[in-house]
Amino acid sequence: MATARRVVIKVGSAQLIDPDSLAPLKHRFDALADDMAQLRQEGREVVLVSSAAVALGRPRLGLKPGQALTLEEKQAAAAAGQALLIQHWDQAFARHGFPAAQALVSPADIESRPRWLNAHTTLETLLKLGAVPVINENDTVATEELRFGDNDRLAARTAQLVGAQLLIILSDVDGLYDRDPREPGALHIPEIETITAEIEALAGPARTGGAGTGGMASKIAAARIANAAGCALVICRGDLDHPITALHDGARYSWFAPDGNPESARRAWILGSLAREGALVLDPGAADAVRKGKSLLPAGVVDVQGRFERGAAVRLLTATGERIGVGVAGYDDHEARQIKGLKSDSIAEVLGYRRGVALIHAGDLVLDPEGAR
Repeated sequence: MATARRVVIKVGSAQLIDPDSLAPLKHRFDALADDMAQLRQEGREVVLVSSAAVALGRPRLGLKPGQALTLEEKQAAAAAGQALLIQHWDQAFARHGFPAAQALVSPADIESRPRWLNAHTTLETLLKLGAVPVINENDTVATEELRFGDNDRLAARTAQLVGAQLLIILSDVDGLYDRDPREPGALHIPEIETITAEIEALAGPARTGGAGTGGMASKIAAARIANAAGCALVICRGDLDHPITALHDGARYSWFAPDGNPESARRAWILGSLAREGALVLDPGAADAVRKGKSLLPAGVVDVQGRFERGAAVRLLTATGERIGVGVAGYDDHEARQIKGLKSDSIAEVLGYRRGVALIHAGDLVLDPEGAR
């Protein structure tokens, strides 16, 4: 936790909304903003995944607390409440001089490679500009068949999306126990190195109802996603005045150890998991630059082979066919053909727009062990 450069924090409706009146708990918004400001002062970047849009939207539409909602009513409540949610966060952050930036996502934004790349680029830009992205599922258009299901999983996919080293899930319990923590003698489990079937069984069934959804089962599922992406996950109490500060000061939590780190996980994913749908042929200067860890600029490309979309994995070759590596394309094949051999300054003139200066960014490029020197 002390070394995490980028942190994702997930807070649920239960920590932000009074369950009886559905009124926002302003002091909780402010306290979490204080904690995030402290993390930023320590040099960390923070992304927030926040529930509560549906809960805030209920009273605006005359939907009573505890009333079962149809899918259409949930979507309507999300539409009515999302503006209030981002307003509360923006007001809380304004006390510290930084803005909230709303980002609504759906599974299609994560599963589609071009849309994944768009979301990734937008979030990276927001962080670079000093904003705190506030992520929520796009409940207004989500369906029961096509949704993350709960914001624990959304938080894990967000951590994967931004390459976070740490995901903190704020809960109504301080971690995982060997049985229901309300039972006498329940033992707290402080560290989980590997998520086994026995660990999953301890979580019990998913929870529904109340101000939020999920439960420990969804948090274990989120831990699997985050850990596979090289991100550690912490479950701790979120109903404290300053939960992140309390965590720093020694409050109890459960820690799920990551499998490697985000960089190694992403490299393995690029090199081995994606279909290589095309190829870029490099001139000698570009080949040397790529081998030294530089981005691939259009000027160094002499040929474009095959068909591929932005976000697809493409092979990098020398003019003699030697394999150099694999990278995630920043442009479609037809765009790459138009700008190959050109300086980056000419991209917008030729295409009428520019997605970036590189055909493949250095962070999206992995040298092939069999082709790299």
